[in-house]
Amino acid sequence: MEKNDSKVTAPKFPEQVTGMYILAESLKRLGISDVFGLVGIPITEAAYAMQKIGMNFYGFRFEQQAGMAAATYGYLTKKPGVLLTVSSLGFMNGLTATANATVNCYPMIQISGASDPTMVDMNMGTYEQLDQLNTARPLVKAAFRCSYAKDIPSAVARAYRAAVSGRPGGVYIDMTTPALGEVMDAKDAEALFYSPVDIYSETIPNQESVDRAVGLLLNARRPAILLGKGAAYAQADDKIKELIETYGIPYLPMSMAKGLMPDNGELSALSCRSTIMQQADVVMVIGARINWMLSFGKGKWNKEGKFIQLEVDPQEIDRNVPVAAPVVGDLGQSLSLILQGMKGGKMNADPEWVKSLQAESKEKNAKFTARLAEAANLQPMTHWSALSAIKPVLEKNPDVVLVNEGANTLDDTRDSIDMSLPRHRIDCATWSIMGMGMGSCVGAAVATGKSVVAIEGDSAFGFSGMDFATICRYKLPVTVVIFNNGGIYNGVGVNPSGGDAPAPTTLDINARYNLIGEAFGADNYRVDNTADLAKALEAAIASGRPTLIDVQLAPSSGKESGHIGYLNPTPLINYTV
Repeated sequence: MEKNDSKVTAPKFPEQVTGMYILAESLKRLGISDVFGLVGIPITEAAYAMQKIGMNFYGFRFEQQAGMAAATYGYLTKKPGVLLTVSSLGFMNGLTATANATVNCYPMIQISGASDPTMVDMNMGTYEQLDQLNTARPLVKAAFRCSYAKDIPSAVARAYRAAVSGRPGGVYIDMTTPALGEVMDAKDAEALFYSPVDIYSETIPNQESVDRAVGLLLNARRPAILLGKGAAYAQADDKIKELIETYGIPYLPMSMAKGLMPDNGELSALSCRSTIMQQADVVMVIGARINWMLSFGKGKWNKEGKFIQLEVDPQEIDRNVPVAAPVVGDLGQSLSLILQGMKGGKMNADPEWVKSLQAESKEKNAKFTARLAEAANLQPMTHWSALSAIKPVLEKNPDVVLVNEGANTLDDTRDSIDMSLPRHRIDCATWSIMGMGMGSCVGAAVATGKSVVAIEGDSAFGFSGMDFATICRYKLPVTVVIFNNGGIYNGVGVNPSGGDAPAPTTLDINARYNLIGEAFGADNYRVDNTADLAKALEAAIASGRPTLIDVQLAPSSGKESGHIGYLNPTPLINYTV
């Protein structure tokens, strides 16, 4: 209904129902039990209807974070995470997360209340007027508009199919106020529901492409497998493990593929990224895009090297570099056929290849361990100091889901914390955006039921920090660790004008983030040394309660991530050991 519209007749329950009830039932009958959102005109009753029929509605403080929760939920479950928002700016706030889900290939459905489209089309200036459907279309996989209640079950089913089919992504449903407020006889509404058949059909690659890939891999002298988050999403873990271990192929995981195979495994080339790029002659890319994160397949990559690419979207093939052996299809099906084709075959790899990578890993890992040990006693702490305390705690608790964002905080944590289980690391992924932290914590906790630890830069936490209240309200087992160095990159930026105003990168080194935890009833700590940090993190994980740990770092800890020299001044603090 439009705002302040007094002409709508209340339905006579249970003989009659509204479009809001039909929406709730449509989602539930497709097996969706959890919805994330923020209520208001015109969707408040829809959230109540969801609760009434036994669904879980998680109410947020900001639509973007509800969307990040839905996206993370979709990634971890392979079922669309659902976001429910109001119209206009509520829709726009949520669309940020839906666009990010589309780019990162997470299945997600955004459902937003919307003004009467006939009024929008005539530019009548109705309440929160915005052509939401056409605003969303360029940023999502598919978009639908429901102008009548009878269209809702079909729109929801089609949105589900679009979200999970082929390359997963975000889908938008424009849920207009006339459709939501429409009253129908319950028996007529019941006739609208149906169970879609084969809502996800796996694409099988052609045999010729499989044979080509098998031949190239078997004859490689210096083979490697590169694992992307698509490989983790596919949940084809056993097949990937069989391929790597049976044929002794070294593997290099991208950030969110860490743990798909153990980071510290015998065949892990995690410490040898540059060597893989420069020397591997055949690289099988599983569930990753050869984009900016992989230098577009050029630059440092072996100019004589060849790529095998397992990919569900044919448009991804040859995007930046010719792919010698594309295998287009569902990852599980592709891996099954490749394993079948390799049976009885023998790898032609140079026996010194794996040995050289293992020797390089051992040397680099020893240096890294020494670096962390040296940093452990620095006072005030640096990022590395804090991570020297966190690393053993998390690696002792491998089933904890790690959420991670920031600049230095992201990079240093990714390099420090070894993962041993798949889909246990969530970060800002392809766009490398900030502001997914608290929403992703909620989505991960709801999707898995497991303990979640977020390691956040102080700047990154600022994007989503108010939704720590959501974590507390739903009593989720989430620990948020904030690295406070007082700034974006660091807290020692200088205003070049000589004025008193803070530099663009300066935040607040004296901020007491732990008091946010206190405000919402969470356990909270403020620590400035590694011993206290380790104790606080151990206690937080063991408690299963919402917890916030404020970690005080030196303001000079961290550097501008673009490595622009003049933005990385000489440290202003004398460290003591």
